[in-house]
Amino acid sequence: METIVRKGENPVKYKRESHMTYKRQQKVLGVLFSLPALALLFTFLILPVILAFVYSFMNYNMLNPDEKVFTGLDNYIRLFQDKIFFTALKNTLYFTVLVVPLQCGVALFLAILVNKKVKVASLGRVFFFSPVVTSMVVVAILWTFLYNVDNGLINHTLNFFGIKNQPFLLSPNQAMNSIIFMSIWQAAGFQMMIFLAGLKDVPEELYEAAEIDGANVWQKFRNVTLPSIQHVTGFVLIITTIQAFRLFIQPYVMTNGGPSDSTKTLVFMLYENGFQFRDVGYSSAIAVVFFLVVLVASMILKKILKQ
Repeated sequence: METIVRKGENPVKYKRESHMTYKRQQKVLGVLFSLPALALLFTFLILPVILAFVYSFMNYNMLNPDEKVFTGLDNYIRLFQDKIFFTALKNTLYFTVLVVPLQCGVALFLAILVNKKVKVASLGRVFFFSPVVTSMVVVAILWTFLYNVDNGLINHTLNFFGIKNQPFLLSPNQAMNSIIFMSIWQAAGFQMMIFLAGLKDVPEELYEAAEIDGANVWQKFRNVTLPSIQHVTGFVLIITTIQAFRLFIQPYVMTNGGPSDSTKTLVFMLYENGFQFRDVGYSSAIAVVFFLVVLVASMILKKILKQ
């Protein structure tokens, strides 16, 4: 196809400009518009991961930033010889294994409850979702008072039914379970809203057909609701699992990792070594191992969901 050159225009310049196609211009514009986001992504996500991996092979104290010494696998050897690490790993796994199914189950129940076409449904959504938008620090402080051994509302309620005061956060056997209960109460509203969005997309015709076939409430839930929201369920399970592994604020505010390290988690241990003891190298090793644990757990969960 011949290039038409208008009168008075430079043929060489016109031909050079004509070679830049519309598709190429769009790619250039796309890259330019993406640069700010890519810069932020690299600065606050990719670069910290790279530095954590590099520092995990060093003896690096935050108080002496210029005295970095390469130590090889010493931090990892020290980590796997640290009893506190295995305690923190056990606590993290215990929290995750209990919170994920319980929280998702409660969230699905609440979503079905507020999905009913009744006047109080919208009020229920606000009521169940309000703890999610409240600061976790505020919620943790509030529940610390509720769990108080002598003056807590929960113990007063138990006394009314003839049950003696419970230590809750002061007991190594009850502290983590108390945090689990509070965490489910606080975060279930978030998963509820996601489930609710999925329930809105389930065709009413499926329920009508199930009723014609004589299905009861459980059969409709099992054969209609669950298969229709399976993708939403998978998404909720994965994000809940990742959030559960990141447990930090609750034990930090409510128990400071105690009593007897019963609520110390991997993220708490990472923070403690990195920001309190200033041992950046060791905390970086914890961060790398923590990343691998979450990655493996997510892959296992994804495989289970596919099956």
